[in-house]
Amino acid sequence: MLDHSHNRPTLPAEIARRRTFAIISHPDAGKTTLTEKFLLFGGAIQMAGQVRAKGEARRTRSDFMQMEKDRGISVSASAMSFDYGQFRFNLVDTPGHSDFSEDTYRTLTAVDAAIMVIDGAKGVESQTRKLFEVCRLRDLPILTFCNKMDREARDTFEIIDEIQENLAIDVTPASWPIGMGRDFIGCYDILRDRLELMDRADRNRVAESIKIEGLSDPKLAEHVPAALLEKLREELEMARELLPAFDRQAFLDGTLTPIWFGSAINSFGVKELMDGIGNYGPPPQIQRSESREIAPEEKSVTGFVFKVQANMDPKHRDRVAFVRLASGHFERGMKLLHVRSKKPMAVSNPVLFLAADRELAEEAWAGDIIGIPNHGQLRIGDALTEGEALRFTGIPSFAPELLQNVRAGDPMKAKHLEKALMQFAEEGAAKVFKPIIGSGFIVGVVGALQFEVLASRIELEYGLPVRFESSQFTSARWISGPKAEVEKFVNVNKGHIAADHDGDMVYLTRLQWDIDRVERDYPALKLTATKEMMV
Repeated sequence: MLDHSHNRPTLPAEIARRRTFAIISHPDAGKTTLTEKFLLFGGAIQMAGQVRAKGEARRTRSDFMQMEKDRGISVSASAMSFDYGQFRFNLVDTPGHSDFSEDTYRTLTAVDAAIMVIDGAKGVESQTRKLFEVCRLRDLPILTFCNKMDREARDTFEIIDEIQENLAIDVTPASWPIGMGRDFIGCYDILRDRLELMDRADRNRVAESIKIEGLSDPKLAEHVPAALLEKLREELEMARELLPAFDRQAFLDGTLTPIWFGSAINSFGVKELMDGIGNYGPPPQIQRSESREIAPEEKSVTGFVFKVQANMDPKHRDRVAFVRLASGHFERGMKLLHVRSKKPMAVSNPVLFLAADRELAEEAWAGDIIGIPNHGQLRIGDALTEGEALRFTGIPSFAPELLQNVRAGDPMKAKHLEKALMQFAEEGAAKVFKPIIGSGFIVGVVGALQFEVLASRIELEYGLPVRFESSQFTSARWISGPKAEVEKFVNVNKGHIAADHDGDMVYLTRLQWDIDRVERDYPALKLTATKEMMV
């Protein structure tokens, strides 16, 4: 839960200007294009189209793996930082494919707000709903961008209705589309009383913005065809009666979402959305730990790992732990306590991801996302502090919905396979279970595509062909309870018991009946589908 109350002390200027957010959407709603336009307007990339342009030099900025290029999906989430006006934006990219939802959920623990992108023709889709629920759980402020207005889209009121109905949130229009599809000429910026026109000739140029004095301004008629203008005035009058006005506190509380209409591919509506995040979005928020709340303005540096990504640079077998700074002013070379291992860590080469380039981060502030290259010491959920033994809460680890046995193509290489699997487990890419009885491993994932990704990565990064085979088990539950009870249970059910990569005991199940039976026969035990990733 985030606290947006106003009676907090003022933040140091550097922290106050930060906006850390994620973009969530159903696959194909236009997230990659929108991300690219953000980088373009933030001056981080010089030319749009680099996401899809050919040639090594212009490889996608936020999609790393070869497989993603083949499939055209962003599998690895990364963070990009850039300045926009007086603000420093930290955009945390979320994987767009539904099979990677766990990674997305964890990413949402590291941001202060989310932008929800919906397709004007499709409205609210299943994936959007799922991601949205996670935002609601955390009361994240949400800005909505209705994309693809330059194609045939649904009626504006219908889109707004659907968001209100499906997502149970109030919607206030920040802009209003004028025409749609071929006739889409731009938007009326409600928050700033301007007419924004789209430039169809040049997709990377933002057309003019015309300051007007309300809807009765005669200047409107010079730019908007009569029929469209009449419709705009009618619709806006209805909107004012039917929909709530923008209220920043309701937005910060997560109960009201402002909606902008636009066309990311035509660079239209993007700047208004960016201004919206800057002007209305929340600065870095209080983070929760087991013992207390951590305020961003606290002097000492604290942060938590919400993602680990391996082999971002194939030449170096490094892993990068993505750390959300929760408080303080971090400087390169600082020694921080790695709370789980109780060991100090000198953070000598932290990186900031400025669009395509990794740059050494000389300094960073609460709200920033820094990458710390390491050889596997840092895991999801780990806390870094200047000495305090904090445990951050709320970083979820989900029970896998699909389990398969995995074997090395070459039995002599079983040890190498174990190493590779442990790495992926620590990275959060999969759950790895070692059954107490028998050999081999069971790998659990949230979506089937992950098995393919893992197989291709194990082969690519470790030169190990592997095969996944179906398992008799369909689900896994973490076991907790009084020690003696756990031991008794484990002894009786050896064929069903495995250890996860942290050594915690897991009960592998075939049917719901297995779970019901345990609840009946061992009332003192708890079986859980999530485990908080804690240190």
